[in-house]
Amino acid sequence: MYYGCTCRENRAYILPVYNHISSKQIGFLICISLSMEEQAHPKWRGKSCAQVNGHAAQEVWPLLADFCNLHKIFPKVETCYQLEEVAGQTGIVRYCAGFATNKDKSTVKWCKERLLMIDPIERCFSYEVIDSNMGFQSYIAIMRVVPIDDGSSMIEWSFVSDPSEGKRMEDVQSFGEFSLQSIAKKIELVLTNSTS
Repeated sequence: MYYGCTCRENRAYILPVYNHISSKQIGFLICISLSMEEQAHPKWRGKSCAQVNGHAAQEVWPLLADFCNLHKIFPKVETCYQLEEVAGQTGIVRYCAGFATNKDKSTVKWCKERLLMIDPIERCFSYEVIDSNMGFQSYIAIMRVVPIDDGSSMIEWSFVSDPSEGKRMEDVQSFGEFSLQSIAKKIELVLTNSTS
């Protein structure tokens, strides 16, 4: 079994898919599964995009795809390291942690995330939060790098999650947008410095 992902109408969906099922059947299963799940449990969905100026998708992808080194491209993450499985393969679990705010150095926010799928041809991967102290019960995301005509690239981050107690959907979306902008700026800086 492997995991497949699809993006439709700014919504990201990830489901276990069996190798012997055709793409038409996969689409049908996705629609049925989601509509049944939606009726039982409403989901939060969001998508953010951030441009990496002056750097092509093939330059950006290796930095984003380095799953256990998020701290190198996301300033809010102080530490990120591998917990389980083989680096770069599906099933790997990473631990990420950082301080809640720049002023509050006593509260550490952390999460454990499992890589569900990685596709270097399409330059995308999906992961799920399996444990955290940030209130997420169920959170699955897809990150993708897409080329832009001027030689730059765009990073897309789509997520589906259960509503989190004490949080608003708008806050989760806002944090995602802020995070992705920070990642894009850091990647741009790293790549610019490596070529100068």
